[in-house]
Amino acid sequence: MTRSALGSYREVASALTPSAVSQFLASHDWELELHQPKVREIWRYAASPSATTHRVMIPLATDFEDFTPRFVDALESLGHIHDWDAGQLLERVIATRADLFFVRLDQEMIDGTIPFQQAEKTLQALLKMMKSAATTAADPYHSHRGRRPAAVNDFLDEDVRLGHTKHGSFIFTIVSRLGDADPQPIGDHEQPTMPFSRQVMETLARGLETTKRLTHTWDQEAFASPSRLGLSAGLVESLEEMSQPQNLRSLELSFEWAAAERKPDIGLAKILLDRDLLAELPSVRERLVRSEEPVRRETLIGPVKSLVRDQSAPSNEESGTAIVVADINGRTLKVHVPLVGEDHTWAIMAYDQRLPFTVTGDLSYERRAWRLSGHIEVDSSFLRHRSDFGTPESGRP
Repeated sequence: MTRSALGSYREVASALTPSAVSQFLASHDWELELHQPKVREIWRYAASPSATTHRVMIPLATDFEDFTPRFVDALESLGHIHDWDAGQLLERVIATRADLFFVRLDQEMIDGTIPFQQAEKTLQALLKMMKSAATTAADPYHSHRGRRPAAVNDFLDEDVRLGHTKHGSFIFTIVSRLGDADPQPIGDHEQPTMPFSRQVMETLARGLETTKRLTHTWDQEAFASPSRLGLSAGLVESLEEMSQPQNLRSLELSFEWAAAERKPDIGLAKILLDRDLLAELPSVRERLVRSEEPVRRETLIGPVKSLVRDQSAPSNEESGTAIVVADINGRTLKVHVPLVGEDHTWAIMAYDQRLPFTVTGDLSYERRAWRLSGHIEVDSSFLRHRSDFGTPESGRP
């Protein structure tokens, strides 16, 4: 074995436990011949294609000085028997008690790399995707705002991991660990409880399959109970964020379900979103946002980022749309606010002097943007205090 190959098996040994390897062997035609608790296990490969009987010894005594080299030897033997390299062995062992989710970015690459900023934004989008799916799985009626159920935080902190990238364009691997199997009591015929991690991944698969269907064929009934189909605005938004690079040809999403659990009836085929389908995501997200974010009265306090004058308004009345940046329920939103007369002039002053602008109205998400409508009220008290003459000076931004 080459020194580099040995090094790779040492890396795999540091990422696995003897228990995980034993679960893998028990699920893949290996028979346990000997078990010495906290010392070792001897496994025989029952499905060997040749007359040769393959056996491996899995060390269990992790406190022994020679545990690591013996464990590396066992892993190398398994790789040789199954004709897998170290990376393939790691993936097979992990997949025994973990669901794998692969996200492939199909785009032009000269040297197999992607821009660092794109990688960062993709990871942030994947985190949002997993958080959205976990929230829907934990509480289908959750608004996806504010505090999340404790199970969501536990899942994100402990059970979901970023795995090794795979060959073939650029593929992110998300590992959702199911934990150790709970032994069933003798005589207990009840169905084991589905691990929450599996519930999240099934919710994610269902949501992604539904999203693709909606980008291809619009189905109004899907929005009557979106959580039942795994849908949420955050999930669709995460796909949008991953698809921003102009040189991205498509997103390819696929699942590999843990061998130790039953295989679900979803997530069995690759989900391909090409440029034409990705272009339909904003429409799906807008409909979901409107169902998750009903129209409500809100007061915005923040800077005026830009002003667009209404050229069709009468010459004797100033009017236009201000884009106000404000924090609402922990999120920073850019809200379009139509203003007329003195309210519009106060917005110009706030823009020119970089002062906070306060306005109240009915907040909603329409036509791919946040908007304030209804009876709009501008609180100009702070701006009046900053104005030398009590009224703003009209001008252009």
